[in-house]
Amino acid sequence: MSLSFEGRVVLITGAGGGLGKAYALAFAERGASVIVNDLGGDIKGGGKSSAAADKVVEEIKAKGGKAVANYDSVEDGEKLIQTALDAFGRIDVVVNNAGILRDRSFARTSDADWDIVHRVHLRGSFLVTRAAWNHMKKQKFGRIIMTTSAAGIYGNFGQANYSAAKLGMLGLANTLAIEGGKYNVHCNTIAPVAGSRLTETVMPPDLLENLKPEYVAPLVLWLSHEDCLDNGSLFEVGAGWVGKLRWERTKGAIVRHKTHQMSPEDVRDQWDKISDFTNADKISTVGESLQTLVGVLSEVESGGDIGAPPTSAAATSEHVTDSPVGYKMAPSQFTYSHTQCILYALGVGMSTKDPDALRFLYENHPEFSCLPTFGVILAQDALMGGGLSSVPGLNFDPTRLLHGEQYLEIFKPLPTSGTLTVHATIADYLDKGSGAVLLLDVNAYNGNELICFNQFSIFLVGAGGFGGKRSSDKAKPLVLPPKRAPDAVMVDATTRDQAALYRLSGDWNPLHIDPSFAAMGGFKQPILHGLCSFGFAARHVLQQYANNDPARFKAIKVRFLKPVLPGQSLQTEMWKEGNRIHLQCKVKETNDIVLSGAYVDLHPALDAAPEKLPETGGLQSELVFAEIGRRVKDAGAELVKKVNAVFGWEITKNGQNAAQWTIDLKSGSGSVHKGPYSGKADVTFTVSDDDFMSVVQGKLNPQQAFFGGKLKIRGNIMLSQKLEVILKDHAKL
Repeated sequence: MSLSFEGRVVLITGAGGGLGKAYALAFAERGASVIVNDLGGDIKGGGKSSAAADKVVEEIKAKGGKAVANYDSVEDGEKLIQTALDAFGRIDVVVNNAGILRDRSFARTSDADWDIVHRVHLRGSFLVTRAAWNHMKKQKFGRIIMTTSAAGIYGNFGQANYSAAKLGMLGLANTLAIEGGKYNVHCNTIAPVAGSRLTETVMPPDLLENLKPEYVAPLVLWLSHEDCLDNGSLFEVGAGWVGKLRWERTKGAIVRHKTHQMSPEDVRDQWDKISDFTNADKISTVGESLQTLVGVLSEVESGGDIGAPPTSAAATSEHVTDSPVGYKMAPSQFTYSHTQCILYALGVGMSTKDPDALRFLYENHPEFSCLPTFGVILAQDALMGGGLSSVPGLNFDPTRLLHGEQYLEIFKPLPTSGTLTVHATIADYLDKGSGAVLLLDVNAYNGNELICFNQFSIFLVGAGGFGGKRSSDKAKPLVLPPKRAPDAVMVDATTRDQAALYRLSGDWNPLHIDPSFAAMGGFKQPILHGLCSFGFAARHVLQQYANNDPARFKAIKVRFLKPVLPGQSLQTEMWKEGNRIHLQCKVKETNDIVLSGAYVDLHPALDAAPEKLPETGGLQSELVFAEIGRRVKDAGAELVKKVNAVFGWEITKNGQNAAQWTIDLKSGSGSVHKGPYSGKADVTFTVSDDDFMSVVQGKLNPQQAFFGGKLKIRGNIMLSQKLEVILKDHAKL
């Protein structure tokens, strides 16, 4: 399907000839309304004429296109954008293409030579883009193209002024990409090589003949289209070729020691390591650039050797050599007391101003309990304790690890103190191109009893590109909330010290406490832990729908989207669908969503009114489901791994619905409970109590029952075959 620009308004600076003219003609041919800007000066910035812009407009109109001319200098950016608004009512695309040259060797470059080049290229691009910026933000769409050059990227003799201005445009573009991203305003940079008034002075004629501007225009149009999602990228383009550039950085070497003063000789002695680009890192953000310092500080504090890179010494590559899937880490012990439970509750916003909160804050309360989401703290040691570094074939930079999603399921109320055994397994490893996603399954046991299950979804920046699969059926799925207004909303203000308090639960990353460290990561102050927002949201659900009863809490799943600043208010929006509470968490002050695709599953209340059976008496199937429950409990996780499905049962008697049952062989170690599934079962069976007994006792063939109308099936009918593993040996049912 061809790319159309119907309804889009495009401004191109310096469009009276060369590249700009090629862009203008190409945009107009595909339906765009074009503002052809050209001051009409010479390549040194002198003179002024309307002829160049007028000629391009005439050519566009002769072909049936829409265009107007503008003759203002790019230093009058507001006038250029006003021309677009007056003529077409909006501005969608800005291509900053205008430029001049004042080539001189550096020693001969005058102030005037320097200033005029910067005014046209860098300041002009700034002023034109700034004039369009708020219009683009308001309409939630904008595409901006900056034009750098090989001279700006690599340097070139006699072009110090031009090189500096052109690299400045790349820096400007990278920041605009960050600031505009959430408004769907994208900014990319091109370094074109084409025949034009500017390049004819530095390229031989035979080469210019093969570098037509028409070979650059297709990239500019693609980057300007709404379907293109690239943002903050840099491309070289020319002669029909397009290449994408990125920064690389060596692994480097630490030249400081806790007990040794750093010296120039240390730098000299480690120079080969500092300069070695083997297995170089690909850096794309300020945060990535500065996260290495976390590893540096850790190495220095632990007394690491001079010369070591700021990651583990064994980490020589960020790519998987052998698949780590299925690897089981060494079991670890997690010992805690009631103090940690109370600290955690305070860390996620519990307060004595709520009388119900005392059960989580006072160890002598008659119902003293541990908040269910403390279960993530039990499991974090697999990450925070460096357990991932032990996985063979998994080499990555721990300072470039991002927490993407979290799932927690509680099987028994968490003890308020004790020692739990934690087992962690690599469930899957996915290739996302710019990084890799690691699924880490963590089970915590009290003796031989499974207490809780966590699944961490971890994004490893820069570790992708190894040719692996992109998705996994082992990942606990996210679920979108219903399309209606929330059933309940709760708001809690975090305190300025929220992160300082929460970190006492075990996450010691200085990003959450040290202002200078946070500033290096691009934050105006330390940010709140994602799992702290997670705890706030879960606590809201527990209060709103479970009367603060931790025994009601079954599971929670969230995706982390954006950081929260301590002192901001967390607003949890909730939708009740049976025993599943969908939720979305926002920063109230900014309306930014911080947790999405999230839900909490609750167990039914113990004091809920029991389901009434028909007057005809009890059901034979009750005993069968009790036996199935025992089989599922005995088989545990192995059965879940083999079946991976949720079965719903609707039992009827005398034509009336008599009972509902759920066989969950998809979550944790599996379970069987009376009542409907809180989500959507994979397959649901409807059958009478008598016919059900005939099927499980082998007296009635299930296929015959189905085709005879005695057994109705909704959903994935093929999954019904997997029931054989729990229904066989029917004599014992």
